Amino acid sequence: KAPTIILGMDVSHGSPGQSDIPSIAAVVSSRHWPLISRYRASVRTQSPKVEMIDSLYKRLSDTEDDGIMRELLLDFYVSSGKQKPDQIIIFRDGVSESQFNQVLNIELDQIIEACKFLDEKWSPKFVVIVAQKNHHTKFFQPASPDNVPPGTIIDNKVCHPRNYDFYLCAHAGMIGTTRPTHYHVLLDEVGFSADDLQELVHSLSYVYQ
Repeated sequence: KAPTIILGMDVSHGSPGQSDIPSIAAVVSSRHWPLISRYRASVRTQSPKVEMIDSLYKRLSDTEDDGIMRELLLDFYVSSGKQKPDQIIIFRDGVSESQFNQVLNIELDQIIEACKFLDEKWSPKFVVIVAQKNHHTKFFQPASPDNVPPGTIIDNKVCHPRNYDFYLCAHAGMIGTTRPTHYHVLLDEVGFSADDLQELVHSLSYVYQ
């Protein structure tokens, strides 16, 4: 298996009406490859209400980068026996469909720049997945009072006819009707099959308890 780093990214904003409170950008990353159950985090402040993370790559000079990604990539390298990740899998939370292109054009570009700054010859493959929880789609079993079982995948009928997306219910709903997470695969340079990628996402859902 190729060395792989898993990233999770999100931005937290102040309460509505608090326009002077900085937003907080956070990125978690896996470490100690081949484990994908140990993570570290890096946090930066940024302008209020700005959703796109602007501190993934912060070039200060020809030899200095103060961005989040340099910190996390060096940690992966040191903790994984001096291996650079050949694959970088990114999970982005908190963005709407109108912001998908910005994730690729702003955030992914910064990550690529951070990789090149560390090693010009280094060209890892990227997978970019957006996870959406704030939606109104719910699923149920016909003629049954029970929720759909954990691990349920829906990847047709209610999904986009052309784009690559799927719903995953990874948890057991004890109260009310289970709301699944809606995943949008914006980029897959690794070439996962649909089943393999869905299995990976499902497995990662149980890493943190």
